[in-house]
Amino acid sequence: MRLFGPLYDRVLGWARHPHAVRYLGGLSFAESSFFPIPPDVMLAPMCVADRASAWRYATITTIASLLGGVAGYAVGYFLFEQIEPWLHDMGYWPAYLKGKEWFDNWGIWAVFVAGFSPIPYKIFTISAGVVVLNFPGFVIASLIGRGARFFLVAGLVVAGGERMEAFLPKYVERIGWITVALVVVVGAYFAIGR
Repeated sequence: MRLFGPLYDRVLGWARHPHAVRYLGGLSFAESSFFPIPPDVMLAPMCVADRASAWRYATITTIASLLGGVAGYAVGYFLFEQIEPWLHDMGYWPAYLKGKEWFDNWGIWAVFVAGFSPIPYKIFTISAGVVVLNFPGFVIASLIGRGARFFLVAGLVVAGGERMEAFLPKYVERIGWITVALVVVVGAYFAIGR
């Protein structure tokens, strides 16, 4: 079943849209506070479409993600009682509990690691607000963790150049299904609460 190839083609089309940078910023903000789709799915094709702007795209993604993270922190701090049912309904409750456990064990370092974790980042931002994690530390760890992730994506595309541009469409189905399998495995691991 071809699912990721057509999606990749569509996102690549969005990447060339006149308002693509705004869409990327909006997606990056939303993903850090409430939206389920990570900005990498738009960042990578935008970098492929315009490698000369890859670092600018990574910067926009990082800043918008940081601002979304601050919004997620505020949600956790001020509105946790209102969103707790949503966390249960969306199946995020086990991930929320795991994120909270990570904060108990590692504090600020959990935010840094969350930038690369398969657990949705919004879970960490909301959890940070709930446990009233040191806010300046949260901002710095978010900036470094998320920035490292998005600049890595941009860097891989720039370094890969034309080979990466040819590689992604050819293997996007495999990459997509492997990613889905990894998310399911990691989600199951956290759901059973090891």
